[in-house]
Amino acid sequence: MNLTDIGNFVRTNAKEHLPLILSVAAGLGTISTAYLAADAGYKSAHLIKDAEEMVGTNSDPKQRLMERTKLVWRLYIPTAISAVTTIACVAGSNRVSTNKTIAAQTAFAVSQRVYSEYRDKVIEEYGERKDQSIRDQIAEDRVKATAPDSGLVIAGSGAVLCCELFTGRYFNSDMETLRRAQNDLNKRLLTHDYATFDDFYYDVGLPRTSSSGQIGWKSSKLMEMVFSTVLTEDGRPCLAFEYNYTEPL
Repeated sequence: MNLTDIGNFVRTNAKEHLPLILSVAAGLGTISTAYLAADAGYKSAHLIKDAEEMVGTNSDPKQRLMERTKLVWRLYIPTAISAVTTIACVAGSNRVSTNKTIAAQTAFAVSQRVYSEYRDKVIEEYGERKDQSIRDQIAEDRVKATAPDSGLVIAGSGAVLCCELFTGRYFNSDMETLRRAQNDLNKRLLTHDYATFDDFYYDVGLPRTSSSGQIGWKSSKLMEMVFSTVLTEDGRPCLAFEYNYTEPL
């Protein structure tokens, strides 16, 4: 590996992990700033003491403050540089993270729009029955790809094994509970601007995920659940469902 390859490798990985690098730098900068401030304060106290022992203490408070400031300000230059660098790292980390979040949300929105357009075209060309048949086949493939015995089963109320295809999680529920959760969520949409997956998961008894508070539905369009009855890999009936649309909030 030559120097060019090493440079490209470092740039690629540095860019990918830039928020983490900046966060670590900010943490080190905080420690460094505190140390430098304490060190400057210690040196300033001795410098002021020695100077005033030689020439005496000015009786005017303002003059005394100015004299002391002129005497010790240079000692605080490293502290100031460290503090400014730390603030820059924090701001940079937040900006990079925000830009990545916006990019991810944009990509998510575009994929949702493409998916919606594709489904509309399938319905237009082949009809709703064919669209449902394709959905059922896809749902069955996804259910079989994540067996409920692989630690993904989440206990809940109800006697029917359900699979939420958005996260691939299994839980026990029933159609009545799911329909009620859909109706409750749409009521929220009619009285508020949006509703999140957190709201829906609470109603059906599923734990939140790391991103469930940032994805959901907006009041411009109600949420509808699309169901498919499929069999798991070991032959158990399963009620799989997805949503007519989702979008970042």
